[in-house]
Amino acid sequence: MSDRLAILIWSATPERPELCVTPLVHALAARALDAEVEIHFAGPAVRWLVEGVADGLYATASREKSIGNYLHELLAEDVRLLACGMARAAWVADSERLLPVAGAAGATAFVARTLDPAWRTLVF
Repeated sequence: MSDRLAILIWSATPERPELCVTPLVHALAARALDAEVEIHFAGPAVRWLVEGVADGLYATASREKSIGNYLHELLAEDVRLLACGMARAAWVADSERLLPVAGAAGATAFVARTLDPAWRTLVF
């Protein structure tokens, strides 16, 4: 049985914050089961890692927890947040900064996870 999970988020963008909470909750659930978890942000979803973007966006109208709160909770649980370099070049302005905790991993890194029998993958 695998105890490693890599999640790719590409379609859940800041324009649709309600779509982002599901992969983040799945990541937290995997950590609760003691799995090693990393989240790869690709395409326009890399914008979640831009400083300040996630803090003011909420998945629900009741605004009980921002996407930024989820990201901070994931970081507290040692989940790795990874930005695709191509996505960063396309979707992050030179004047913007990514969260200092964000690492880098491109398409090859995620594909390698899908091919590695020690890892399970989810795509959102």
